[in-house]
Amino acid sequence: MILPDWFWITFTFAFGACVGSFLNVVIYRLPREKSLATPGSFCPSCGKGIRFYDNIPMISYLLLGRKCRYCKARISPRYFVIELLTSAVFVFIYYLFFRSGLRAGIPYFTAGGWLLYLMIIILLSVLIAASAIDLELWIIPLWLCWFATIVGIIGSTAAPLAIDYRLIRGFHLFPHASTTTSALSLGGALGLGVSMILLATGIIKRSYDWEERPETGGEKENTEDRIQKTAGENERPATSDDERQKTEDQRPKTEPNINHRIEVLREVLFLLPVIAGAICVYLLTKRIAAIEQFWIRLLDKPMVAGFFGSVFAYFIGCAIVWTTRILGTLGFGREAMGLGDVHLMGAAGACIGAMPAGTAFFIAPFFGIGWAVVQMFFKKTRQIPYGPFLSLGIFVAIIMSDRIWGYLAPVLGNY
Repeated sequence: MILPDWFWITFTFAFGACVGSFLNVVIYRLPREKSLATPGSFCPSCGKGIRFYDNIPMISYLLLGRKCRYCKARISPRYFVIELLTSAVFVFIYYLFFRSGLRAGIPYFTAGGWLLYLMIIILLSVLIAASAIDLELWIIPLWLCWFATIVGIIGSTAAPLAIDYRLIRGFHLFPHASTTTSALSLGGALGLGVSMILLATGIIKRSYDWEERPETGGEKENTEDRIQKTAGENERPATSDDERQKTEDQRPKTEPNINHRIEVLREVLFLLPVIAGAICVYLLTKRIAAIEQFWIRLLDKPMVAGFFGSVFAYFIGCAIVWTTRILGTLGFGREAMGLGDVHLMGAAGACIGAMPAGTAFFIAPFFGIGWAVVQMFFKKTRQIPYGPFLSLGIFVAIIMSDRIWGYLAPVLGNY
């Protein structure tokens, strides 16, 4: 029995609304280090538990008149917006992949296309949650990025079990590696292990390690202050522009006695073993014939190629933003971008591949420029973090993946 399109669209919309409802929990609780499972949903103003009939995505928000049933505190419109946005994104990606014909090579949903769809909507859900948290608190929880990264690596590794590998390679549905990129990713992973050991043993130091500098007040403390100041913001009435600007002015400023160039050089030291490991393994696979032949035979296994392809794309996604962060900090003497942005782009690479992730990074500034133009037009001064721009760039890269490959394939070949 073939179900009609309206059924799948309705189901996808409802499923997206439920996921959006969970994302609201993540957005509120994760940066505040609260459990995502317990307690159940409750009103932050009065502490009353929310009944199931008051917790229906979007519908309950409208039926309750945007207020808590018990204390009448205002419910932030963010809850409704996140649920609606997630639903719309889920439906759009379903239509793009399985109905529009704009993405070539994707098999039917029941013929393995479900795996690609699942991985992409998980990535987009993480981007929605990370962007909302970044907008509110100027932080991106690394657990979100690591979760998406793990999903990307597992999905890319398992993809040949669900989809013909010729489709995967021919249409770049999942990340996959060549002998060169797989050697680089293995070496980078080994080097990352060395760096983590050096970090754990204290041989190299963390950058911006505020616990070593109690006199500065501490980034950890600043983040906690931000959370405390916004803890009830979701339940309060909207503030005026003047009040909002005052809140922005009260945002903790960067401590003046921190030498940002020295701090970012610590990150360079952390990355040196990663770079050295990638170069060493690459040279081994190219200079020693026995290792080269073994490596070629190993990469003939589709699951191995998928695994290393995702790992390589993770490193490339991280490298693009981390290089910008390091060069920007060294050049301007102040911290440029955040490590959350680094991990966010790495997660995107693990899910969609190195080239789409790199393209997304260069698309993101156009959204930033558009935002700046809007601010100039309305004469507003409120700044927002870069995470949402990166997320929009990733979203566009997913939509335009075929065109991106069409333009770049003649130049890159089988990278």
